[in-house]
Amino acid sequence: MKNLKFLLIAILTSLGLTSCTNEKQTNAEKAVADYETYVDSISKVTTLDLKTAWDSIEVMHQNRKMAAETALQELEDRKELEGKIVVSSEKYEMYKASYLAQQPKIVSKTQIRTALFGNDDIGNDMTFNWVNKDNILKVYDNFVANVEKNKDTYSREDWDEVKLLYEALDTRKNKVENEGLTSSDNMKIASIKFKFAPMLKIYRIGAKSEENSEAKE
Repeated sequence: MKNLKFLLIAILTSLGLTSCTNEKQTNAEKAVADYETYVDSISKVTTLDLKTAWDSIEVMHQNRKMAAETALQELEDRKELEGKIVVSSEKYEMYKASYLAQQPKIVSKTQIRTALFGNDDIGNDMTFNWVNKDNILKVYDNFVANVEKNKDTYSREDWDEVKLLYEALDTRKNKVENEGLTSSDNMKIASIKFKFAPMLKIYRIGAKSEENSEAKE
């Protein structure tokens, strides 16, 4: 009789453990499937929507990934489900890299001015009083060389700033010409300006068109 009792207890315990294991397995599979579905859904979100909701997407991704990983912790055989998490995680990183690559790099006015004019403080009035007949050719040279180097990273607002600075520098040149600017330097500056003007116009228009195109998506 005692043996029968122990047998029944053993069977019930076994059934309980099996039921518990099956429940954990089911919960883990569901959590992983939810994570997979969420990551796959990101590829269907438009660029504009990604831009406005990216912070929320990041948080939700982390929460779902963590839920899936936590659900696996109590499973003995979890290799297959772990593999699915890794695949989805790699997909997410690809989506993230692609999204970030499409975003314009944030460049402050101070960064632009420092790059275009070195360490000289041009001042808010942009009178360029430190530019004279002896250094103006070098200033133009450095300005155009740096715009050429960074032209693919500038946003429309950045190009507007470049145009504003360029026009202010031209205003200063008109004053420097009367201070004894050599004809040789004047010709070299004219050559620089001749090559720079089309680049400023084309890239500035291009940046504006790209911004309008993204806004329509």
